[in-house]
Amino acid sequence: MSIIVDNLSYVYMKGSPFEKRALKNVSLTIEDGEFVGIIGHTGSGKSTLIQHFNGLLKPSEGKVVINGTDIQGKDLKELRRQVGIVFQYPEHQLFEETVYKDVAFGLLKQGMRQEDIEVRVNKAIEAVGLDKSILEKSPFELSGGQKRRVAIAGVLVMNPGILVLDEPTAGLDPRGRDEIYSLITKLHEDRGMTIILVSHSMEDVARLVDRVIVMNDGTIEMDGPVREVFKNAERLESIGLSVPQITYLMKRLKRVVPEIREDVFTVKEAKAELIKILRRKSNA
Repeated sequence: MSIIVDNLSYVYMKGSPFEKRALKNVSLTIEDGEFVGIIGHTGSGKSTLIQHFNGLLKPSEGKVVINGTDIQGKDLKELRRQVGIVFQYPEHQLFEETVYKDVAFGLLKQGMRQEDIEVRVNKAIEAVGLDKSILEKSPFELSGGQKRRVAIAGVLVMNPGILVLDEPTAGLDPRGRDEIYSLITKLHEDRGMTIILVSHSMEDVARLVDRVIVMNDGTIEMDGPVREVFKNAERLESIGLSVPQITYLMKRLKRVVPEIREDVFTVKEAKAELIKILRRKSNA
């Protein structure tokens, strides 16, 4: 499923003394099946932008078109079935007595038959890597990572074509972060879903997505492949961002090993480059 944003502007508290223009004539296209990262400092407009994708916010000016239909005239229930958003700390929204009831909540609201709901819930739980035995447990008995997976299952159960994740690993330990990102990558590969990841972690963005959109003061500062965007370290730093930490390390190493590449943005790339340099030196 595709997203077209055309001259989108959004104003909070319009006409009041606290009026704030959060988005300013933003235009972009996200094609079906893309894995896109959105980065930007706090207040840059990231969250405001993604909330337009499923109608939580409506444009003050411009338009947002999801799969060929303008959200202004689209049924919100159908839009939110097509575009699932997982916000920061989604487990805080868990409230039912059992995991099953929590995951099934959206389907029950649609009036779906119980036997169909059961099939969809089982598939969603399986998709997030949890055992079906968890369905009868209270969500409040689960670990942080399990709660996060259950919350994601509650979005996946609606079978969205677009999945938007706003800081999906916030508050998790390194193992929990890796598990969630492995899950997201698998969803993209297995289902061909359009995935949009909002993150403050340059390292996670560099190793996961194919394209990066950089937001700054309500506008798009940069938009392009990961390698092209992160080459612009000075420009990113000028708006309060950075490149991945491994890139800074490689730049420092280049002072003593001139032949080493500095356009390296992931640990995996750095490992390969260092092995190549060491082999070259050992054969010299």
